[in-house]
Amino acid sequence: MAQEDPRGEESPRLGSGEQSGAPTARRIVLGAQLRRLREAADISRADAGYAIRGSDSKISRMELGRVGFKERDVADLLSMYGVADEDERNVFLEMVRKSNERGWWHRYSGTMPNWFQDYVGLEESASLIQSYELQFVPGLLQTEDYIRAVVSHGRPELLGQDGERRVALRMQRQKVLTRQGAPRVWAVVDESVLHRPIGGPRVLREQIEHLLELTKQPNVTLQILPYHMSGYAAEGAFTLLRFAEPSLPDIVYIEHLSGALYLDRVEELEVYGRVIDRLAVDAETPDRSRQMLSKFRQEI
Repeated sequence: MAQEDPRGEESPRLGSGEQSGAPTARRIVLGAQLRRLREAADISRADAGYAIRGSDSKISRMELGRVGFKERDVADLLSMYGVADEDERNVFLEMVRKSNERGWWHRYSGTMPNWFQDYVGLEESASLIQSYELQFVPGLLQTEDYIRAVVSHGRPELLGQDGERRVALRMQRQKVLTRQGAPRVWAVVDESVLHRPIGGPRVLREQIEHLLELTKQPNVTLQILPYHMSGYAAEGAFTLLRFAEPSLPDIVYIEHLSGALYLDRVEELEVYGRVIDRLAVDAETPDRSRQMLSKFRQEI
Protein backbone atom coordinates (compact mmCIF):
# COMPACT_ATOMS: atom_id res chain seq x y z
CA MET A 1 0.00 0.00 0.00
CA ALA A 2 1.29 3.45 -0.85
CA GLN A 3 1.19 6.65 1.14
CA GLU A 4 -2.40 7.82 1.64
CA ASP A 5 -5.71 7.05 0.08
CA PRO A 6 -9.46 7.15 0.59
CA ARG A 7 -9.20 3.64 2.09
CA GLY A 8 -6.11 4.15 1.00
CA GLU A 9 -6.33 5.70 -2.52
CA GLU A 10 -3.34 6.71 -4.62
CA SER A 11 -2.08 8.40 -7.79
CA PRO A 12 -4.40 9.63 -10.55
CA ARG A 13 -4.94 9.32 -14.26
CA LEU A 14 -7.75 11.37 -15.70
CA GLY A 15 -10.01 9.92 -18.34
CA SER A 16 -7.83 11.12 -21.21
CA GLY A 17 -4.77 9.42 -19.77
CA GLU A 18 -2.99 12.69 -18.96
CA GLN A 19 -0.55 12.23 -16.10
CA SER A 20 -0.99 15.66 -14.55
CA GLY A 21 -2.34 16.37 -11.08
CA ALA A 22 -5.98 15.59 -10.51
CA PRO A 23 -8.39 18.53 -10.75
CA THR A 24 -9.99 20.25 -7.78
CA ALA A 25 -13.74 20.66 -7.80
CA ARG A 26 -13.52 24.43 -8.21
CA ARG A 27 -11.16 24.08 -11.17
CA ILE A 28 -13.55 21.68 -12.87
CA VAL A 29 -16.48 24.08 -12.41
CA LEU A 30 -14.51 27.06 -13.68
CA GLY A 31 -13.08 25.12 -16.61
CA ALA A 32 -16.51 23.82 -17.65
CA GLN A 33 -17.98 27.33 -17.58
CA LEU A 34 -15.11 28.73 -19.64
CA ARG A 35 -15.61 25.94 -22.18
CA ARG A 36 -19.30 26.80 -22.53
CA LEU A 37 -18.49 30.46 -23.05
CA ARG A 38 -15.89 29.62 -25.71
CA GLU A 39 -18.22 27.30 -27.58
CA ALA A 40 -21.08 29.82 -27.41
CA ALA A 41 -18.74 32.43 -28.94
CA ASP A 42 -17.74 29.90 -31.65
CA ILE A 43 -14.03 30.30 -30.88
CA SER A 44 -11.56 27.47 -31.40
CA ARG A 45 -9.23 26.28 -28.66
CA ALA A 46 -6.26 27.29 -30.83
CA ASP A 47 -7.51 30.89 -31.13
CA ALA A 48 -8.29 31.05 -27.42
CA GLY A 49 -4.83 29.71 -26.61
CA TYR A 50 -3.17 32.30 -28.84
CA ALA A 51 -5.05 35.06 -27.01
CA ILE A 52 -3.42 34.07 -23.71
CA ARG A 53 0.01 33.37 -25.16
CA GLY A 54 -0.59 29.63 -25.00
CA SER A 55 -1.75 26.72 -27.13
CA ASP A 56 -4.93 24.77 -27.78
CA SER A 57 -3.67 22.06 -25.41
CA LYS A 58 -3.37 24.62 -22.62
CA ILE A 59 -6.99 25.65 -23.17
CA SER A 60 -7.99 21.98 -23.15
CA ARG A 61 -6.24 21.42 -19.81
CA MET A 62 -7.81 24.56 -18.35
CA GLU A 63 -11.30 23.54 -19.47
CA LEU A 64 -10.85 20.11 -17.90
CA GLY A 65 -9.64 21.64 -14.63
CA ARG A 66 -6.24 19.96 -14.83
CA VAL A 67 -4.09 23.05 -14.34
CA GLY A 68 -4.19 26.11 -12.14
CA PHE A 69 -5.69 29.36 -13.43
CA LYS A 70 -4.13 32.82 -13.67
CA GLU A 71 -6.42 35.81 -13.25
CA ARG A 72 -4.83 37.55 -16.24
CA ASP A 73 -5.50 34.56 -18.50
CA VAL A 74 -9.11 34.23 -17.42
CA ALA A 75 -9.68 37.98 -17.74
CA ASP A 76 -8.32 37.91 -21.31
CA LEU A 77 -10.49 34.91 -22.19
CA LEU A 78 -13.59 36.57 -20.78
CA SER A 79 -12.95 39.60 -22.96
CA MET A 80 -12.45 37.39 -26.00
CA TYR A 81 -15.67 35.49 -25.23
CA GLY A 82 -17.67 38.71 -24.99
CA VAL A 83 -18.20 38.82 -21.23
CA ALA A 84 -18.20 42.56 -20.56
CA ASP A 85 -20.45 42.85 -17.52
CA GLU A 86 -18.24 43.77 -14.58
CA ASP A 87 -20.22 41.83 -12.00
CA GLU A 88 -20.14 38.68 -14.13
CA ARG A 89 -16.43 39.06 -14.70
CA ASN A 90 -15.84 39.49 -10.98
CA VAL A 91 -17.68 36.22 -10.28
CA PHE A 92 -15.28 34.38 -12.61
CA LEU A 93 -12.20 36.07 -11.19
CA GLU A 94 -13.30 35.25 -7.64
CA MET A 95 -13.62 31.62 -8.73
CA VAL A 96 -10.02 31.80 -9.97
CA ARG A 97 -8.84 33.04 -6.58
CA LYS A 98 -10.81 30.36 -4.70
CA SER A 99 -9.61 27.59 -7.04
CA ASN A 100 -6.04 28.45 -6.07
CA GLU A 101 -6.68 28.54 -2.33
CA ARG A 102 -5.11 25.84 -0.21
CA GLY A 103 -7.35 23.59 1.85
CA TRP A 104 -6.72 22.34 5.38
CA TRP A 105 -5.09 19.19 3.93
CA HIS A 106 -2.10 21.17 2.61
CA ARG A 107 -0.54 21.09 6.05
CA TYR A 108 -0.12 17.36 5.42
CA SER A 109 1.64 18.01 2.09
CA GLY A 110 4.82 16.32 3.28
CA THR A 111 2.84 13.20 4.11
CA MET A 112 0.98 12.67 0.84
CA PRO A 113 1.62 13.32 -2.87
CA ASN A 114 0.30 16.51 -4.49
CA TRP A 115 -2.25 14.58 -6.52
CA PHE A 116 -3.80 13.13 -3.39
CA GLN A 117 -4.31 16.61 -2.00
CA ASP A 118 -6.59 17.16 -4.99
CA TYR A 119 -8.52 13.97 -4.18
CA VAL A 120 -9.22 15.28 -0.69
CA GLY A 121 -10.45 18.51 -2.26
CA LEU A 122 -12.83 16.56 -4.48
CA GLU A 123 -13.97 14.48 -1.50
CA GLU A 124 -14.66 17.67 0.45
CA SER A 125 -16.74 19.02 -2.44
CA ALA A 126 -18.76 15.88 -3.18
CA SER A 127 -22.44 15.65 -2.32
CA LEU A 128 -22.50 11.85 -2.66
CA ILE A 129 -19.61 9.43 -2.12
CA GLN A 130 -20.35 5.89 -3.30
CA SER A 131 -17.77 3.19 -2.79
CA TYR A 132 -17.28 -0.53 -3.16
CA GLU A 133 -14.70 -2.22 -0.95
CA LEU A 134 -13.57 -5.82 -0.84
CA GLN A 135 -10.40 -5.61 1.28
CA PHE A 136 -10.74 -2.81 3.85
CA VAL A 137 -13.45 -0.85 5.59
CA PRO A 138 -13.80 2.44 3.63
CA GLY A 139 -11.36 5.05 4.94
CA LEU A 140 -14.04 7.52 6.01
CA LEU A 141 -15.57 4.81 8.21
CA GLN A 142 -12.42 3.43 9.87
CA THR A 143 -11.59 3.68 13.56
CA GLU A 144 -8.26 5.17 14.60
CA ASP A 145 -6.83 1.78 15.62
CA TYR A 146 -7.99 0.20 12.36
CA ILE A 147 -6.29 3.04 10.47
CA ARG A 148 -3.08 2.44 12.41
CA ALA A 149 -3.15 -1.25 11.53
CA VAL A 150 -3.67 -0.48 7.82
CA VAL A 151 -1.10 2.32 7.63
CA SER A 152 1.55 0.30 9.51
CA HIS A 153 0.93 -2.89 7.51
CA GLY A 154 -0.05 -4.65 10.72
CA ARG A 155 2.84 -3.30 12.85
CA PRO A 156 1.38 -0.26 14.69
CA GLU A 157 4.14 -0.45 17.30
CA LEU A 158 6.59 0.53 14.56
CA LEU A 159 4.54 3.49 13.33
CA GLY A 160 6.81 6.53 13.11
CA GLN A 161 6.09 10.24 12.95
CA ASP A 162 5.19 10.12 9.26
CA GLY A 163 2.82 7.24 9.89
CA GLU A 164 1.13 9.12 12.73
CA ARG A 165 0.60 12.08 10.41
CA ARG A 166 -1.08 9.79 7.90
CA VAL A 167 -3.35 8.50 10.66
CA ALA A 168 -4.15 12.09 11.66
CA LEU A 169 -4.88 13.00 8.04
CA ARG A 170 -7.43 10.21 7.67
CA MET A 171 -9.06 11.12 10.98
CA GLN A 172 -9.27 14.74 9.83
CA ARG A 173 -10.87 13.66 6.56
CA GLN A 174 -13.61 11.88 8.50
CA LYS A 175 -14.89 15.20 9.83
CA VAL A 176 -16.58 15.64 6.46
CA LEU A 177 -19.23 13.19 7.73
CA THR A 178 -20.44 15.46 10.54
CA ARG A 179 -19.93 18.95 9.15
CA GLN A 180 -22.79 21.19 8.06
CA GLY A 181 -23.86 20.14 4.57
CA ALA A 182 -22.15 16.76 4.97
CA PRO A 183 -22.13 14.52 1.89
CA ARG A 184 -24.12 11.33 1.75
CA VAL A 185 -21.85 8.30 2.02
CA TRP A 186 -23.11 5.04 0.53
CA ALA A 187 -20.72 2.12 0.88
CA VAL A 188 -21.07 -1.45 -0.33
CA VAL A 189 -18.61 -3.67 1.53
CA ASP A 190 -17.78 -7.26 0.70
CA GLU A 191 -18.63 -9.63 3.56
CA SER A 192 -15.00 -10.82 3.68
CA VAL A 193 -13.93 -7.38 4.94
CA LEU A 194 -15.86 -7.92 8.15
CA HIS A 195 -14.18 -11.27 8.80
CA ARG A 196 -10.64 -10.05 8.03
CA PRO A 197 -8.99 -9.40 11.44
CA ILE A 198 -7.18 -6.17 10.54
CA GLY A 199 -5.40 -5.16 13.76
CA GLY A 200 -6.60 -8.27 15.62
CA PRO A 201 -9.95 -9.29 17.14
CA ARG A 202 -10.27 -6.30 19.48
CA VAL A 203 -9.68 -3.77 16.71
CA LEU A 204 -12.08 -5.55 14.37
CA ARG A 205 -14.78 -5.74 17.06
CA GLU A 206 -14.43 -2.02 17.78
CA GLN A 207 -14.50 -1.32 14.07
CA ILE A 208 -17.78 -3.18 13.65
CA GLU A 209 -19.24 -1.35 16.65
CA HIS A 210 -18.14 1.91 15.04
CA LEU A 211 -19.92 0.96 11.80
CA LEU A 212 -23.10 0.25 13.74
CA GLU A 213 -22.91 3.72 15.29
CA LEU A 214 -22.11 5.45 11.99
CA THR A 215 -25.04 3.84 10.21
CA LYS A 216 -27.37 5.57 12.67
CA GLN A 217 -26.43 8.82 10.91
CA PRO A 218 -28.94 9.78 8.21
CA ASN A 219 -26.16 10.50 5.68
CA VAL A 220 -24.36 7.15 6.04
CA THR A 221 -25.61 3.98 4.33
CA LEU A 222 -23.77 0.66 4.52
CA GLN A 223 -24.66 -2.48 2.61
CA ILE A 224 -22.88 -5.81 2.94
CA LEU A 225 -22.32 -7.86 -0.19
CA PRO A 226 -22.67 -11.51 0.89
CA TYR A 227 -20.18 -14.17 -0.13
CA HIS A 228 -22.48 -15.82 -2.62
CA MET A 229 -22.84 -12.55 -4.59
CA SER A 230 -19.21 -11.46 -4.32
CA GLY A 231 -17.15 -10.97 -7.47
CA TYR A 232 -19.95 -10.75 -10.00
CA ALA A 233 -20.74 -7.04 -10.41
CA ALA A 234 -17.19 -5.69 -9.95
CA GLU A 235 -13.69 -7.14 -9.86
CA GLY A 236 -12.10 -4.46 -7.72
CA ALA A 237 -12.71 -1.57 -5.34
CA PHE A 238 -13.63 1.90 -6.57
CA THR A 239 -15.13 5.19 -5.39
CA LEU A 240 -17.66 7.24 -7.32
CA LEU A 241 -17.84 10.93 -6.44
CA ARG A 242 -20.95 12.90 -7.37
CA PHE A 243 -21.39 16.67 -6.99
CA ALA A 244 -24.37 18.95 -6.43
CA GLU A 245 -22.95 21.57 -8.80
CA PRO A 246 -24.44 20.82 -12.27
CA SER A 247 -21.19 21.87 -13.94
CA LEU A 248 -19.22 19.16 -12.16
CA PRO A 249 -19.01 15.75 -13.83
CA ASP A 250 -18.95 12.60 -11.73
CA ILE A 251 -15.50 11.13 -11.09
CA VAL A 252 -14.56 7.50 -10.55
CA TYR A 253 -11.48 6.76 -8.48
CA ILE A 254 -9.73 3.38 -8.73
CA GLU A 255 -6.65 2.46 -6.73
CA HIS A 256 -3.92 0.11 -7.93
CA LEU A 257 -0.61 -0.96 -6.40
CA SER A 258 1.55 1.82 -7.84
CA GLY A 259 -1.01 4.59 -8.17
CA ALA A 260 -4.63 5.18 -9.09
CA LEU A 261 -6.96 6.33 -11.86
CA TYR A 262 -9.42 9.19 -12.10
CA LEU A 263 -12.02 8.39 -14.76
CA ASP A 264 -14.31 11.10 -16.10
CA ARG A 265 -15.31 10.01 -19.61
CA VAL A 266 -19.06 9.66 -20.13
CA GLU A 267 -18.79 6.06 -21.28
CA GLU A 268 -16.67 5.16 -18.24
CA LEU A 269 -19.06 6.87 -15.84
CA GLU A 270 -21.98 4.98 -17.37
CA VAL A 271 -20.23 1.65 -16.75
CA TYR A 272 -19.47 2.40 -13.12
CA GLY A 273 -22.89 3.94 -12.57
CA ARG A 274 -24.48 0.66 -13.69
CA VAL A 275 -22.08 -1.33 -11.52
CA ILE A 276 -22.81 0.61 -8.35
CA ASP A 277 -26.53 0.23 -9.02
CA ARG A 278 -26.16 -3.55 -9.41
CA LEU A 279 -24.05 -3.77 -6.26
CA ALA A 280 -26.79 -2.00 -4.32
CA VAL A 281 -29.28 -4.59 -5.58
CA ASP A 282 -27.01 -7.59 -4.99
CA ALA A 283 -26.03 -6.49 -1.47
CA GLU A 284 -28.11 -6.96 1.63
CA THR A 285 -30.45 -4.10 2.51
CA PRO A 286 -29.15 -1.52 5.03
CA ASP A 287 -31.36 -3.00 7.77
CA ARG A 288 -30.27 -6.56 7.03
CA SER A 289 -26.65 -5.36 6.87
CA ARG A 290 -26.95 -3.88 10.37
CA GLN A 291 -28.27 -7.23 11.60
CA MET A 292 -25.25 -8.96 10.05
CA LEU A 293 -22.91 -6.48 11.72
CA SER A 294 -24.46 -7.21 15.10
CA LYS A 295 -24.06 -10.93 14.49
CA PHE A 296 -20.42 -10.56 13.42
CA ARG A 297 -19.66 -8.49 16.51
CA GLN A 298 -20.97 -11.23 18.77
CA GLU A 299 -18.92 -13.89 17.00
CA ILE A 300 -15.53 -12.17 17.34
